[in-house]
This record gives sequence, C-alpha cells and structure tokens, in this order.
Amino acid sequence: MRTKKHEIRQKALEIIKSNNNGIRYSELIKKIKNELPHIKINTIHGTIWNLDAQLPDDVYKPAKGLFRHVSFRDKDVYKAKEICTIKEEDFYLSFAKWLVTDLEECTKAIPLGGNRFKDKWGTPDVIGIREPRKSDIIKPATEIISAEIKTDTGNLITAFGQACSYRLFSHKAYIVVPKESPEEDLARIDSLCMIYGIGLILFDKYNSKSPQYEIRVRASKHEPDMFYVNKYLKIVEDDLF
Repeated sequence: MRTKKHEIRQKALEIIKSNNNGIRYSELIKKIKNELPHIKINTIHGTIWNLDAQLPDDVYKPAKGLFRHVSFRDKDVYKAKEICTIKEEDFYLSFAKWLVTDLEECTKAIPLGGNRFKDKWGTPDVIGIREPRKSDIIKPATEIISAEIKTDTGNLITAFGQACSYRLFSHKAYIVVPKESPEEDLARIDSLCMIYGIGLILFDKYNSKSPQYEIRVRASKHEPDMFYVNKYLKIVEDDLF
C-alpha cells in the first residue's frame, strides 16, 4: 500500500506541476485514475485529499478544492496567452439581451456605461427593469436590475465594489467577469457575492460574438433606497420605460 500511495503522490505532483493555474480536486482524481488504472479510486481519494498538508513544500491551495504547485506561487501565470483587443463595451448589448431572454431577470434591459449618471459612485454598464406582464394574475412591483462588466481579470474587486454601490438604486445587482479569471480570485468573489447577495456571471472575454454567459451566483432581491431609485431612473426614463 505504501508503494501505491507513493506512486499516487508522485503522479499527482507531476499533474499539478503541469497545470500552472492549478487543478481542481475532481479533475486531479480523474487524471490520476486515467494514468494509474490499476489503483482503486478509493485509494486515490484517500491519498490525495489532503495533499497540501502531506507535501507543504510542493503543493498549496490558493482556493478551496484547488491544488497548485508552490513553484507558481506569487507568479503572474494568469496573463492571457493572446492580447485581448475586445472592449468591455462590446459585451453591453449582448448581456442586456441575455438578461431578458436567457436569465429572464428583466422584461427590458439596455446598455449604459460611460458616465451617464455623472456620479462618482459610477454608472452601471447595463441596467434593466422587470415589469409585470399582462398575463400575470398577481402584478408584482417594478424591479431594477443593474450589472457591471469587467474584461480585466485583475479588476474583480473593483467590479464587486461597484455592484455593491448599485444596490442603492437596484433591487438586484450583477457582476460579469471573465471565465479566465484566477481561480483564487473567483473563489473569493464567489463567496463575497453569496454573502452580500450580488449576482455573479462568467463569460468568455475573447469572444464578443458568443460570450457564453454562465451564471455562477444568482442575485438576491432587496429593497433599494427609493430616493436614489428616482434620482437615477429619471436620467434613463425615456430609454428604459
């Protein structure tokens, strides 16, 4: 059994070292099993579940369930393999449509961005409303939904802060960030979004024609400050209603 465990650990290290962004536990298990089919899956699980504790000089966890080799610690390995020339603005319209047709959070959504609100607290990139439909037996109140889109993977905490400020005048707020973002940062943003009720959407920042938006955390509804609702909605009233 010691020989098998040693074999598993060596193979795990080999796989982890070949993935500079880190590798998820389930994916690591799968790869080890493919490489060592003669070893039982339970033995593999029992050997590597705490690999970072067994081999602290070789492996660490930058996020829950993610194994990474220590040689990549503090290194900028998340740089894109190609220069991204696509702008954030290229995603505004497609995300506005996705909010309506796929996520069904809005009955109407429009691109905004820029400094439309002329406020240091910022302007959402996309803003939408959810109004009652004629077919609704019980008519709900109108809801405001705002979203902040970021293509810069090093700017996630800024996006989160902006989305928090949008809750002043929105019933729901979302941040939309690249799938290519560092796993460690995504894990932190994921947890923060669940704590504060912010929605989290991932997308392919290299493909503006088909961004493949994917919901990771759905925004929770809260009651905004109606003073700010009326203040900001007056600015986009003609476009949104």
